[in-house]
Amino acid sequence: MKLGAIFDMDGTLVDTEKYYTRAWVETADDFGLERNPDLGHLCMGGSPTANRWVIHKIFPTVDQNAYFDHTIARVKKWSEEELSLMSGVREVLDHFKANGVKMAVASSSNLETIEKNLTRVGIIDYFDVLVSGQQFDHSKPMPDIFIFAAGRLNVNPRDCYVFEDSFNGVKAGHSAGCETIMIVDQVKPSEEIRALASGVFDSFDEFLRAER
Repeated sequence: MKLGAIFDMDGTLVDTEKYYTRAWVETADDFGLERNPDLGHLCMGGSPTANRWVIHKIFPTVDQNAYFDHTIARVKKWSEEELSLMSGVREVLDHFKANGVKMAVASSSNLETIEKNLTRVGIIDYFDVLVSGQQFDHSKPMPDIFIFAAGRLNVNPRDCYVFEDSFNGVKAGHSAGCETIMIVDQVKPSEEIRALASGVFDSFDEFLRAER
């Protein structure tokens, strides 16, 4: 077992990635644009800066900041109405806590959102460290956020798990030298991602069965 575990939040710990995937697409209605069904997947795991660039590429005439803000407002509204844990999350957190594994969250969301969501679902006290991707110039798939989180845990990245649901997150965890586990949510892993990940599981329940 590793000494540290670093978790993405959206679509990994809390079931919000479905909101983002839907909101990126539906926000086109607010601007009189034709919906692009791929936008949600293109933005998955990206930083605000990276996602604004994607918006500009898909909709070059739209105000990318306004589109981004409308999308985030949608997700915030839906998250406040209903927010739940992904399957097996509390069990895996209890397992690591019982075995003395230090734990961190490393998410592209801002720190306020991380704290609110983890508090809302009752798991914030499991974590020693919370890290927002907005603290860094380089977002996932660059490894900066995971290297930093491991440092805050005082654990070598090679002694850490990274749990992710996005392609960019898996690439970042692998580049950081962590044992990167993909927990599948909105997108199925490609062959490239399967090669980079140390394991691919449909849920934390499945990961725990393999771990034990």
